Amino acid sequence: MEMTPGALRTFFHDGEQDMVAVEEPLEIRVEDEPLAVTMRTPGHDEELALGFLYGEGLIDGPRAAGLTPDLANNTIIVAGPLTRRPSTRRFYTTSSCGVCGKGAIEEVTVHCERLPSWPGQLLARTLLADLPNRLVQPGFARTGGLHATGLFDADGELLCVREDVGRHNAMDKVIGWALGRGLLPLTEQLLCVSGRLSFELVQKAAVAGAPVLVGVGAPTSLAIELARERNLTLCGFARGGQINVYCGEQRVKQL
Repeated sequence: MEMTPGALRTFFHDGEQDMVAVEEPLEIRVEDEPLAVTMRTPGHDEELALGFLYGEGLIDGPRAAGLTPDLANNTIIVAGPLTRRPSTRRFYTTSSCGVCGKGAIEEVTVHCERLPSWPGQLLARTLLADLPNRLVQPGFARTGGLHATGLFDADGELLCVREDVGRHNAMDKVIGWALGRGLLPLTEQLLCVSGRLSFELVQKAAVAGAPVLVGVGAPTSLAIELARERNLTLCGFARGGQINVYCGEQRVKQL
């Protein structure tokens, strides 16, 4: 995967040259009404906007998305209408946290149905543990400053990968990609993230219908609780051929 032009920038320190990941704000508008601002790495902005809105339960299918008529910088406009009216709050998310803009505790959880049983053969632990090795991360290799989310089929073949300074943005970009190709819900696909497993990532995966979420790092307590409630298989510490399965063991072959 090649990085989008403008996603990386050259800086100098101590006489040395470094490639640094770009972080800039993106304003998401719906029918020209400002709805959200997120700090992100430029590139695949339409996917990011659509994936974000889908994860918030504000759209339920593909939408037209693109630059504003005046070609305003760092702004994406999405066709309406929304499937529900958002609250009077506005979303503002940093690159480190995707729920910082939530105005009340009851607004944090976006409701979705419990995920169905796995339709195919049970998944091998070795396959799940190897998914991080199959992520293509050219931006991280050059900067050390980007997170990645990858979408895989049940055989472990990489379908889509996106990088961003925000782990939640990388997830939204992948979900937006899948939405545009009519792949949602992700009933037979696997999601893998390059870092820790937070509540927000489990929530986005569950809303997208993904039954399995794998991470290189550790899960949080709330991530495990939400995954258990939604019948999602949550796997952490995927490294060195090993993996911890925190819930949803029914989809994974026993040792």
